[in-house]
Amino acid sequence: MSKNVLVISSTLRKNGNSEILAKEFVKGVQEAGNNVEFVTLQDKEIKFCKGCLACQKLGTCVIKDDSNEIVEKMKKADVITFASPIYYYEMSGQLKTLLDRANALFSLDYKFRDIYFLSTAADGDSHSADIAIKGIQGWIACFAKAQLKGTVLGAGVEAVGDIQNNPAMQKAYEMGKGV
Repeated sequence: MSKNVLVISSTLRKNGNSEILAKEFVKGVQEAGNNVEFVTLQDKEIKFCKGCLACQKLGTCVIKDDSNEIVEKMKKADVITFASPIYYYEMSGQLKTLLDRANALFSLDYKFRDIYFLSTAADGDSHSADIAIKGIQGWIACFAKAQLKGTVLGAGVEAVGDIQNNPAMQKAYEMGKGV
């Protein structure tokens, strides 16, 4: 049975390394026969959460911007994959802001079970994404039915396209096929 997979790319750099990595993951997902939707946060307006918690009663955020549509897609997906460049050893601010705005999901009957995290970093250390992964795990911890199924880090990539020959590309593709 095919799964509905949502891939969210949070880089604002057009054709950035984390986006290229995410698209390689998408290839694997498609080849495995799953349905996939790719969403980029480029050109999206996503305002900061106000912490009003109205979303817990309404099932949607009171702030009218692009996040409500993305959060609705998250709710309906079987699998969610987040892709982010690593900035100062953390996920991008755009992704963190989206996760904050996805607070409405907490009280809803969300469908997702499996979460994947793809990242790229200029730093070549294999632990460059550890803090970002902890952040993703913190978000997942609020959703009892969800789990972190896998992560891929493309380390040591800085200029656009550096990821192309990185071993992370094959890992992302294989992980996508395994969804």
